[in-house]
Amino acid sequence: MGRLLVILLLPFSWLYAGVMAVRNWLYDRGWKKSEAFAVPLLGVGNLRVGGTGKTPHVIWLVEELLRQGHRPAILSRGYGRQTTGPRLAGPADSAATVGDEPWQYFGHFAGQAVAVAVAEKRGLGVRLLVETHPEITIIVLDDAYQHRAVRPTLNVLLTEYARPFYEDFVLPAGRLRESRSGARRADVVIVTKCPVGLTETAREVIRQRIGRYSRAAVPVLFSGYDYGAPQALVTLPETNGNEVMPGASPLPTPGPALLLTGIAQSGPLREYLDSQGYDLRYHAHFADHHVFQPTDFVALRQHWQPGWPIFTTEKDATRLQAAELRPALAGLSIYTIPVRVAFLGTGAAALRQMLPGKRAIAP
Repeated sequence: MGRLLVILLLPFSWLYAGVMAVRNWLYDRGWKKSEAFAVPLLGVGNLRVGGTGKTPHVIWLVEELLRQGHRPAILSRGYGRQTTGPRLAGPADSAATVGDEPWQYFGHFAGQAVAVAVAEKRGLGVRLLVETHPEITIIVLDDAYQHRAVRPTLNVLLTEYARPFYEDFVLPAGRLRESRSGARRADVVIVTKCPVGLTETAREVIRQRIGRYSRAAVPVLFSGYDYGAPQALVTLPETNGNEVMPGASPLPTPGPALLLTGIAQSGPLREYLDSQGYDLRYHAHFADHHVFQPTDFVALRQHWQPGWPIFTTEKDATRLQAAELRPALAGLSIYTIPVRVAFLGTGAAALRQMLPGKRAIAP
């Protein structure tokens, strides 16, 4: 966004920020109800609209909670789903019924007894989870930093290294959902998508800048991404048609490739593929949470040649499983790139110590 346009939009940003400030003040004063629950709630969110890495951080947290002996659950709004109200994810669901990120969680933790639910009103979602799964010991709230009707036990704020909240403006001049002062609600701040070689000197500068807005002594941690080996999506014939699902296939070799994404920030994935020797000849880039249509793959096929891999994200793959897309995907060599969080320095150990109700780790 150009500097002149930012200046022109700033009055509207101030107005929006003022409305959000009044809302937060009412919650802080107790005039708007913020509900606490007996089960600990671990909130994960951001100040910025999209693209800070919430999904891989939620997965890291849930995997860690499982390792510590917890029975965790995940609660999300279910953005972009075609249903409303509180809903437990089940085998008959899809990205269309629960949202792409919750459906990704459901698939990732299949067989590990991690309940996944969606609800616009998080309080109703918490009640649904504890009533249907009384064994739950902690609930991870995905993207609920501004949903103040529930009170997290631990509030985790994510901010992207390349686009930190302290350099951004409130909508529409920038991408913040509320003013920078919202960082005061965080119990820990994680700077995401950091380069591996980020020096301690550079980290300290970032800590100081975040410290202008966060509470005193709130830890600031740093994380990057680890990318796994490509996982093939294959088309398997069945009596009721074809189903797109993960499967075994020879790994693609460096060379010409295509990229298909419907996420907020695809830059880190592009950089990773470049570093692995892939020559991206075409990038079919769509908006975050894009609902793929068969026509979306016409241009992709025009740029594709047999033998060229088409890379996508695990989140996008949840939406590629829609039945109406099967004919359009037939024959294409599509691979997902698993993304996992890797903390810099002692960040992982520090975050483990902050988790509510931490239990002894079995040897």
